[in-house]
Amino acid sequence: MDGGYSIGELARLGGVTVKAVRFYSERGLVPEHGRSAAGHRRYGPEAVMRLGLVRTLRELGIDLATIERILDRRLPAAEAAAHAEAVAVQMRVLRLRYAVLSAAARRGSTPEEMDFMHRLARLSAAERDTLVDDFLNSAFGDPDAGPLSRVLHRSMAPELPDDPTSEQLEAWVELAELAEDPEFRSLMRGLFTEHPALETAPPRKPIVARVAETVAPLLAAGVTTNSPEAAQSVTQITTAYAAVQEQEDDAALRESLAAHLTAAADPRRERYSELLSIINGWDPPNYPGKELDWFLTAMAQTEH
Repeated sequence: MDGGYSIGELARLGGVTVKAVRFYSERGLVPEHGRSAAGHRRYGPEAVMRLGLVRTLRELGIDLATIERILDRRLPAAEAAAHAEAVAVQMRVLRLRYAVLSAAARRGSTPEEMDFMHRLARLSAAERDTLVDDFLNSAFGDPDAGPLSRVLHRSMAPELPDDPTSEQLEAWVELAELAEDPEFRSLMRGLFTEHPALETAPPRKPIVARVAETVAPLLAAGVTTNSPEAAQSVTQITTAYAAVQEQEDDAALRESLAAHLTAAADPRRERYSELLSIINGWDPPNYPGKELDWFLTAMAQTEH
C-alpha cells in the first residue's frame, strides 16, 4: 500500500529520529499500517498518537517494558498507580528545575549561585523545616521565650505545599536565600530585640503599625514632610515610642527610632513578606514602605 506516513514523515511528526521509529516499530510499540509497493513501512494516524505517548513516557524515565504494558493495557492497577506517582515526582522535579532556571535567568546568576539555588530547591520538607526554624530562632529566639516570639514564629514561617506551583517554588528559593543571609538575619534580630519590654508589657500597637496608621491619611492628602502637620505627626509618634521605651523624647530616642524604622523599611524586609504571601497563598501584603520613608524624612526635617 502507498497510503499513510513514511518512516521519515512519522519521525518528523513525532520529533524523534528515524532510527528511534524503527526501533519502536520492531518492539511493537508503534504499529505499522502496512507496506508500500516497494516494501517500505507505512504508518497511520494511530502510530502518530502512539509515538507521541511513547516519547512522553520515555522522557519521564519510564522503561520500555512498562511502556509496553501500558500500551497493551496489561498494567495492574497498583502498578499503574505507582507509575503515576513516579510521573508526579518527575513533574515536581521539572517544576523545581524550571523555578531555579527562571530565577537564575532573571537575576543573571553565576554558576555558583545557580548551584546554591538548586540545592535550596531540592531540600526535603524536613530539611526546609530545619532551615526555617534555624532562621526564626536566630531572628526571634526560642518560640517558648515569650508571646511575641511565639507570634512571630507562626506569622513568619513559610509553608510550601506538597504540590507547589512554579511561582511558589521560585518564591521559596528566594526566601530561603534571604533566610540564609547573615546580614538579613542580623537585620531581623535587631528589629526584634529593639523592644524587649514588649515581651512582658501589656499588648501595644507596634511602632511600625502606628507610623503607617498615622502617615497614610497624610500621604493621601498630599501633606508634605516639612509642613506643620508633619511635625505634629512626628511628635505624636515619638511620644508614643518614648512611652513604650520608658524614656524621654529626646535626640537620642529619636535617633534610636530612626534606626529602627530604617531597618523596618529595608527592601529585604518587604520582599520577605511578599515571598511569604506567595508561598503560603496569602493575599499580597500591604507593607508600609512609603509611609516609613515619608515619616523618616519628616523626622529628619523636624527640630527637637
